[in-house]
Amino acid sequence: MTTPFALQYATPRLPEPATPFVFDAARQMNICPDGSPAATNYPVLLSTSSTSSTAGSKTHNDDD
Repeated sequence: MTTPFALQYATPRLPEPATPFVFDAARQMNICPDGSPAATNYPVLLSTSSTSSTAGSKTHNDDD
Protein backbone atom coordinates (compact mmCIF):
# COMPACT_ATOMS: atom_id res chain seq x y z
CA MET A 1 0.00 0.00 0.00
CA THR A 2 1.34 3.43 -0.90
CA THR A 3 1.26 6.47 1.33
CA PRO A 4 -1.20 9.23 0.32
CA PHE A 5 0.50 12.13 -1.45
CA ALA A 6 -0.18 14.68 1.33
CA LEU A 7 1.29 12.43 4.01
CA GLN A 8 4.55 12.02 2.12
CA TYR A 9 5.41 15.58 3.12
CA ALA A 10 3.97 15.59 6.64
CA THR A 11 6.48 15.83 9.45
CA PRO A 12 5.94 14.69 13.01
CA ARG A 13 4.99 17.42 15.45
CA LEU A 14 7.95 18.60 17.49
CA PRO A 15 7.59 18.76 21.27
CA GLU A 16 7.19 22.18 22.86
CA PRO A 17 10.58 23.64 23.79
CA ALA A 18 11.41 23.88 27.47
CA THR A 19 11.15 27.39 28.88
CA PRO A 20 13.23 28.62 31.81
CA PHE A 21 10.16 30.24 33.41
CA VAL A 22 6.57 29.48 34.41
CA PHE A 23 3.43 31.59 34.40
CA ASP A 24 2.29 32.67 37.86
CA ALA A 25 -1.47 33.27 37.70
CA ALA A 26 -1.52 35.12 41.03
CA ARG A 27 1.07 37.66 39.86
CA GLN A 28 -0.07 37.53 36.19
CA MET A 29 3.51 37.24 34.88
CA ASN A 30 6.19 34.77 33.90
CA ILE A 31 8.48 33.90 36.80
CA CYS A 32 12.01 32.44 36.75
CA PRO A 33 12.89 29.57 39.11
CA ASP A 34 14.52 32.05 41.52
CA GLY A 35 11.22 33.98 41.81
CA SER A 36 12.28 36.98 39.75
CA PRO A 37 10.14 38.25 36.87
CA ALA A 38 11.23 36.80 33.54
CA ALA A 39 10.79 40.24 31.95
CA THR A 40 13.80 41.55 33.88
CA ASN A 41 16.05 38.58 33.12
CA TYR A 42 17.97 39.60 29.99
CA PRO A 43 19.51 36.18 29.27
CA VAL A 44 16.00 34.66 29.34
CA LEU A 45 14.68 37.36 27.01
CA LEU A 46 17.54 36.92 24.57
CA SER A 47 17.30 33.13 24.53
CA THR A 48 13.53 32.87 24.18
CA SER A 49 12.99 35.63 21.63
CA SER A 50 10.14 37.13 23.59
CA THR A 51 8.05 39.66 21.75
CA SER A 52 5.83 42.49 22.80
CA SER A 53 2.34 43.14 21.58
CA THR A 54 1.66 45.95 19.13
CA ALA A 55 -2.05 45.90 19.91
CA GLY A 56 -3.14 49.42 20.68
CA SER A 57 -0.18 50.99 18.93
CA LYS A 58 -0.70 54.41 17.38
CA THR A 59 0.29 53.17 13.93
CA HIS A 60 -3.29 52.45 12.98
CA ASN A 61 -5.92 55.09 12.29
CA ASP A 62 -8.61 53.14 14.12
CA ASP A 63 -6.65 53.05 17.41
CA ASP A 64 -7.48 56.64 18.35
